[in-house]
This record gives sequence, structure tokens and C-alpha cells, in this order.
Amino acid sequence: MTGATGTMRRYVWLEVRRTLRDPGFVIFGAGMPVLMYLLFTRIGQGGQPPGDLAAWRVQSMIGMAAYGALGAAVGTGTGIAEDKQMGWLRQLRTTPVRPGRVVLGRAVAGSVTVLPSLLLVLAAGAVVNGVRLDAWQWPALVGLMWLGALPFTLFGMGNGYRLSAQTTGVLNVGALVGLAVIGGLWFPVDLFPGWLRSIAEFTPANRFAALGWSTAAGSAPAAATVVVLLGWLAVCGAYAVLSYRRSARTA
Repeated sequence: MTGATGTMRRYVWLEVRRTLRDPGFVIFGAGMPVLMYLLFTRIGQGGQPPGDLAAWRVQSMIGMAAYGALGAAVGTGTGIAEDKQMGWLRQLRTTPVRPGRVVLGRAVAGSVTVLPSLLLVLAAGAVVNGVRLDAWQWPALVGLMWLGALPFTLFGMGNGYRLSAQTTGVLNVGALVGLAVIGGLWFPVDLFPGWLRSIAEFTPANRFAALGWSTAAGSAPAAATVVVLLGWLAVCGAYAVLSYRRSARTA
């Protein structure tokens, strides 16, 4: 048991280092959400009246932090698909780490790589845009949004285990943009038609950002937010496990 646990820890650390050493991840995965946040809130004041600018900067900060975290999370799947293509998954099956631990370990590694995007956008909000929150709200924002990104990590992993690297990349980008737009990460859902607003409230991206929006407002996440995210966590977790088992049969 101890040997398998130690092997899993080394595997998680290996995957984290591989991702953080990737220049594309650092520049586009972590840097792009910061650039988008500053563009949305500094150029033309985000289209907001001066009196609403401070609130818009907080809302947009959380939306872009969620977008960056979402992108890093689903991006885990592209790396998995590339590993599968190179035969890395076959090598993992020869180690003492059981299949369930492989999936769990990659999910943990993917969750760690979510943090740079979250931290950089929140830092831009505080330093550049002068966002001010209570001392307890900053760590609460990071903690809740870090945990809330897990369904997206599992979704990306499921795509990576099931699909080719090219297909996984295209699907992940499409899902990222679609979820960000419909979920209200780029534009407030209040601007949506009523029917689209109703759909947005059941999307994982909207509820993911709602963890941050409620924390910034000084309140606990709504029960509906927690229920919707747990439901998506169960669905995406099952998808990742089933996809891994399928990859074992076809690899």
C-alpha cells in the first residue's frame, strides 16, 4: 500500500511539473485570461457607467478567473490524449498504481494546474483594478473555485482518454468557449433573453462562477449552486472512469 501510494505521489508531481514547464500553458492558459480581464474592464470601462464600474470589475474578475480555471482544467485532456498516442498510458499500466488511482492522480494534477490562472486574475483585480474585498474573501475565493473546477478537469480527462489528441483539442476549445459564453463568464447573464438565462443557470460554468460571485458578495453559495455542481461532478467523473476503461481495451 505504501509503495503504491508513493508511486502515485511521484506520478502526480511528475504531471504537475510537465504542465507547468509548458510555455504554451503559462502564456495562453494563465496569461490570456488576465489580458482579457484587463481589456474588458479597462478599455471603455467595460461598457459600464462610472458608478457601476467597481462592481463590474469584481464580477468580471471572478468570471475571468473562472474562465481561466476552466480552460486549464479541460486542457488536462489534451495532454492525456497526447500521452495515449505516445504509449505513456500503456507504460502506466505496468506500474503498481491501479487504474482508479491513475485517474485520481491525473485529476489531482489537473486541479493543481488550475491555480495559476485563478491567482493571476485575482491578483490583476487587486493590483491593477483596485478590487477590495475582506481578508477572508480572497482565500475563500481561491479555495471554492479551485474545488469547483474539478468537474471540468474530469470532463477534459474523459475526452482525452476517449478521443485523439487533435479531436480532444478541438472539442475542449469548443466546450470552453461555449460554456464561457452561455455561462455568463464573459457577459452578465442579466443581458441574456429570459429563456437563455434559464438555461445558463443550469450550466456548470455559471454555477462555478457563482461560487465566486456569492463569496464576493459576502454570502455562502446557494444550495442550488452546490447541487448543480455536484450533479455535474458525478456525471463528469463517471465519464472519465468509463473513458479510461475504454482506452484500456482499445490501446
